[in-house]
Amino acid sequence: MVPACVGIIMDGNRRWAKEKGLPTLEGHRRGYERLKDVARWSGEAGVKHLVIYAFSTENWKRTQEEVGYLMDLFRWVLKEEVAYFVKEEVKITAIGDRISLPADIQTLLHGVEEKTKQFSKLHVVLALSYGGRKEIVSATKAIIESGKKSEDITEENFQTYLWTRDVPDPDTIIRTGGERRLSNFLPWQSVYSELFFSDTYWPEFTEEEFKNILKEYSERERRHGK
Repeated sequence: MVPACVGIIMDGNRRWAKEKGLPTLEGHRRGYERLKDVARWSGEAGVKHLVIYAFSTENWKRTQEEVGYLMDLFRWVLKEEVAYFVKEEVKITAIGDRISLPADIQTLLHGVEEKTKQFSKLHVVLALSYGGRKEIVSATKAIIESGKKSEDITEENFQTYLWTRDVPDPDTIIRTGGERRLSNFLPWQSVYSELFFSDTYWPEFTEEEFKNILKEYSERERRHGK
């Protein structure tokens, strides 16, 4: 059984670059190239949705130079890679606190979403300025503003106020880089996700390892608490 939705925490770009004697920024660039590979492997395997932890709310605390480079990388991807997404029939959407992103990136995101919204081969969801706790707080505020009574709030309708309301919960979440935690990534949506932690730095994550994870996923018994 192939997971319909895979969440990925792309960790290890900076450590990979440091060990290679390269600038931190090169690690992020290589990380994007690996993301394109993983998207291709996912489509070939039959995965329909990829949720990518691209930039967390905590990442704003990094150095001004690194944050600035990442914003420029996002700009480049959203401008120059649109033709690639269209060619590969990849639908692109974004979740997160968009207001905190630079105005031009918000505009570029909207443009890419519009240009790719008709595709269904693979849906790539970019978690940009995303934090799971912030998402839950945002949903709670939206419910209060809607005037909904407490007795009318259920897990099902609460989920419709989340940023991921149009995305299925991840069947599995993969984190590279050796850390064994989710770091504020999809806390509501991941309660029944199968978790896979890899010691491999993201730029070196291979197709073989990806396929092995999908194989192990297919062999796990998912009971959802039953």
